[in-house]
Amino acid sequence: MKNVYFPKRKSLKRRTLLRATGASLALPFLDAMRPAFSAEQDSPLPKRMVAINVDLGFMPELFFPKQSGRDYELSPYLAPLNDLRDDFTVFSGLHHPGTGGLHAADVCFLTGATHPTRPGFKNTLSLDQRIAQEVGHLTRFASLSLRVGPGSKSLSYTADGVSLPAIERPSEVYRLLFMEGSAEQIQNQVQRLRDGRSLMDQFGDEIQSLQRSVGYADNQRLQQYFDSLRELEKRLEIQEAWSQRPKPKADVSMPQDNTSPGGLIPKTRMLFDMARLALETDSTRAITVLINEDFNPTVDLPGVNAPHHALTHQSSQKESAEELATIEKAQMDCLAELLRELRDVKEDGVTLLNQTMVLQGSNLGNAARHDGFNLPVVLAGGGFKHGSHLAFDQKRNEPLANVFVSMLQNLGIEDDAFASSTGTLRGLKT
Repeated sequence: MKNVYFPKRKSLKRRTLLRATGASLALPFLDAMRPAFSAEQDSPLPKRMVAINVDLGFMPELFFPKQSGRDYELSPYLAPLNDLRDDFTVFSGLHHPGTGGLHAADVCFLTGATHPTRPGFKNTLSLDQRIAQEVGHLTRFASLSLRVGPGSKSLSYTADGVSLPAIERPSEVYRLLFMEGSAEQIQNQVQRLRDGRSLMDQFGDEIQSLQRSVGYADNQRLQQYFDSLRELEKRLEIQEAWSQRPKPKADVSMPQDNTSPGGLIPKTRMLFDMARLALETDSTRAITVLINEDFNPTVDLPGVNAPHHALTHQSSQKESAEELATIEKAQMDCLAELLRELRDVKEDGVTLLNQTMVLQGSNLGNAARHDGFNLPVVLAGGGFKHGSHLAFDQKRNEPLANVFVSMLQNLGIEDDAFASSTGTLRGLKT
């Protein structure tokens, strides 16, 4: 670890914790929940995930390599990753069946939920929240949802299809990660959490009473609601325990937010920096970043003169294609910088990149045509055997959710299905 300080704490093997918690999630063991800093030799280093969705995608002809396998030639957009070649895998021939090639499908990128434009659409559990269900209690924040660009969209969804708010300002992320409140503020927060849990208990009693006087269908609905309340209670208990523990200290100053509508690149870099710090301090192990350009600014880059979204629909014109390529190459530069920084951080002699899966892709295969096939996807780090272009059928695409199953299993989560998956992704091995 560099530039960070952690107070001393006890250590506890995770398998002991799992036996101890059972269904009740016994929180007194929180002081020993973080194996990343355990003194025991057999405690595994934690594995983590960052998932990034670039909502306007990438021009396919500049993103995808022409050859498959390990000896492929880097495409123009992958060229910035040249020194990281053995640290990432590029995929072609992937899609999310039934999500369509519309901008509305960005909220389905990590869920694979179908038909997002239909009336009454309800999203499903996102990949990061599935991870949070398993390991979220081990860190101060079960997950961290970020967004580059204005709006209210997020990549993170609960099992009930509820969107978790995404943070846009890097300064807000910094305060969340590192800044302590006063003793009075902390106590007030603890009291609010206790009051909230007390209310949840009260609601739970009322629901149990109702269950005895309604029919089967209503009983099922009430049971789902009751289960949601119990899950919220567990989260409140975890938050209370963490609120009384000191936050890590970072030898970096609070970032100054970029408020320019066209500040796509500096905003992305700053949020990527915050994501790295969150991972480096083990504040969370599941991070999502939605890069939302659908509101169509003109990006602040030399040679770019037209709005970003408009350029994607004019990419058949040489001048527009050149401007769009300038933006998209800069976005790939941001990814390369994040991966290098994760590679430079060592954790017990192992790079943070080796312990962190970084997935970047888009809900659009071709933004000009609103095409949802052949999604541009890169997966880096996480201990996979990288260095290849895994190319699948361009007309009969493999489910992107197969990558998700491989990622879950890489984290030690024994799921064999997620959304539209048919299993793990062929050729992606650890």
